[in-house]
Amino acid sequence: MAQSVEHGRGGARVLGFPLEGFGLFTSLLLSFAAAFFTFFATTCISIFALLAWNLIGGHKVDFADTYLYVGLPAGVLVLLVALPFFGTLWVRAKLRG
Repeated sequence: MAQSVEHGRGGARVLGFPLEGFGLFTSLLLSFAAAFFTFFATTCISIFALLAWNLIGGHKVDFADTYLYVGLPAGVLVLLVALPFFGTLWVRAKLRG
């Protein structure tokens, strides 16, 4: 049988991943990865939604608008939220350690 090792630190977790002990590089990497993923996910969804809009309604909206008006603002918004969040986690780790 597998045994789990308890470290005695019951920090916050999201989907099983601990939210503590990140270094500066890791915090920056997680922030930019979240923004990168959000940009491409929202752009993909908006391209398919615009495809359906153009096919069903007979419209001729340019697909390049999805990058500028959906993907970019969503990615920048997530980056602006993630940088202070992961930066705060990094500062807390520095103050504790």
